[in-house]
Amino acid sequence: MDKLQEIMEYEHFKKLTPIQEAMLSRKNKNRDFIGISSTGSGKSHAFFIPIIEKIDPNKEEVQAIISTPTRELAYQLYDRFKDLCEHFGIRMKLVTGGMDKSIGSTAPQIVVGTPGRMRDLFLDEKNLRLDTAKTVVIDEADMTMEFGFLEDIDQILSKLDENVQVMVFSATIPQNLEPFLKKYLHNPEIVRIDQDEDYQANVENVLVPCKHKSYVDKLLEVLPAINPYVCLIFCNTTQEAAQTAKRMREEGYDLVELHSGLESRQRSQAIRQIQSQKKSYIVASDIASRGIDLEGITHVISCGFPRDLKFYVHRSGRTGRADRDGVCIALYKPEDKRSIDLLIKKGIVFEHKDIRNGQWITLKPIDAKLPRKADPLQKEISKIVHSKNKKIKPNYKKKQKQEIDKLRRKKKREIIQKDIQRQKKERAKEKQRAKRTQSR
Repeated sequence: MDKLQEIMEYEHFKKLTPIQEAMLSRKNKNRDFIGISSTGSGKSHAFFIPIIEKIDPNKEEVQAIISTPTRELAYQLYDRFKDLCEHFGIRMKLVTGGMDKSIGSTAPQIVVGTPGRMRDLFLDEKNLRLDTAKTVVIDEADMTMEFGFLEDIDQILSKLDENVQVMVFSATIPQNLEPFLKKYLHNPEIVRIDQDEDYQANVENVLVPCKHKSYVDKLLEVLPAINPYVCLIFCNTTQEAAQTAKRMREEGYDLVELHSGLESRQRSQAIRQIQSQKKSYIVASDIASRGIDLEGITHVISCGFPRDLKFYVHRSGRTGRADRDGVCIALYKPEDKRSIDLLIKKGIVFEHKDIRNGQWITLKPIDAKLPRKADPLQKEISKIVHSKNKKIKPNYKKKQKQEIDKLRRKKKREIIQKDIQRQKKERAKEKQRAKRTQSR
């Protein structure tokens, strides 16, 4: 029996997903690879199976590195594949923030971890040799870039053999990621699995208006009207997630809270509770939207819409798996109108409902008039378009378009700068918490 067949039997695989089929049927298995596939499509097995096929258990050195943007994802990968590695006599090490830095007397053959902690152990503390690796996997590459971790990956890869195989997996490939890919991937094979953004037919998408209520107040009206096995509740910020969890506990709900505002020990405990499926409610920020992989999630509730609507897709992709039915409920306010319009254009069909006296009622379609919050950027553009200049100069339309493009670029830079500052503050806070934890 060859190793692939043994893995398939051990994992009880009857049928491969498209991304797994694309990876395992490759003629040149040492070629760099870019796999673009939606959440829940089986990307983890797509890269883990080929890695296990290539690992030599007799070599006491790191042969493969798997990078994930969050410790939740790293823990989940480690937990998912540790038994398979033990079956083949392969040593795997989990390397994330908040964990013991000791590596042990024997080097692992596979390292799964977050970019910053792997870089620290490899380059700063020199406790972990990664320069022997023949394969590097960058999982959830778009998230890695969005969270600002590409620099850590860059520093690690710059110290590895130039012939190291690099495999990148992601739901999307943003334009800002392309320079990095060109730098480190040589003539990669690119496989894109189109699944219409994973808008599954077996997921019911429901819009619920908050009207004058806050998201959490409306949430507390909705919860008694559903009967979930596991309900995953997403908030747009760490603060909102913490406040929502606090209110739910005050109302008697037993839940798991998961976001970057927790200390390392609390986040590890939350992951263990989620894996054990002992709690019916999970309140999370988007840092966990790709890090939670449970088959039992029957309901997803979004308290508002994320700024990047791709995260809404990742949220809804947590339910309706394995041909089971799922419900994705989005609580909205008037300022969410633009996000709703864009998602409808992308193909999501929403039902419009509300809760009255504890019962669901059907409302008019969401396409009916919904008040729209004034957009400051649109006001500025209107001033340019409707400017009352007496003389119309040659090429005025072209110049007008240039002014509008300049205004949009300025606004986009402001948004990006604010987001970068927010991420830096969160990372600085996490480092401070880690230092406090280590000093105890």
